[in-house]
Amino acid sequence: MYIIVGLGNPGKQYENTRHNIGFAVIDKIAEQEDIAVLEKKHKAVIGKGYIGGKKCVLAKPQTFMNLSGESVRELADYYKVDEERELIVISDDISLDVGQIRVRKKGSAGGHNGLKNIIAHLGHDTFIRVRMGVGEKPKGYDLADYVLGHFSGEERKAMDEAAGLAADAVRTIIAQDADAAMNRYNHKVER
Repeated sequence: MYIIVGLGNPGKQYENTRHNIGFAVIDKIAEQEDIAVLEKKHKAVIGKGYIGGKKCVLAKPQTFMNLSGESVRELADYYKVDEERELIVISDDISLDVGQIRVRKKGSAGGHNGLKNIIAHLGHDTFIRVRMGVGEKPKGYDLADYVLGHFSGEERKAMDEAAGLAADAVRTIIAQDADAAMNRYNHKVER
């Protein structure tokens, strides 16, 4: 079984912001795989279904970004998954260009408070993550204002394409493994 967690903040005011790209990818996967993500459980909105014949739980934590680990810990404990191989976390990343994706099997939080909280709750940093580039914060911008800001029209188009790529990367992880997804998706996208 796989747990696929998209990070974001609950509430209408955060919809379509840079920080909520994880939610957007979960929505894309749910739509493509016909999984209803409606059940409120484990401090998240979840949906259960199959991807490539394997049982999966899609989750959007409702704890706000900085407390994402509370939901992830509950999900991992309840479903008893192998956190290193069967937990996939999708998050935004300001160190990657808009529309760029990067798959990793472990690593630091890279300044991302949601990932930092997940690492603290799990007690380790060895879990698969799909990082979605939202572009570097412009000079003089407050980081919180930037990640909670909305995409421009051009960026939105690039992010919609990247959400599709991220969904494909998740399917590759499930069908093959993280190494296969890294080989296929960890390259610079030319725009």
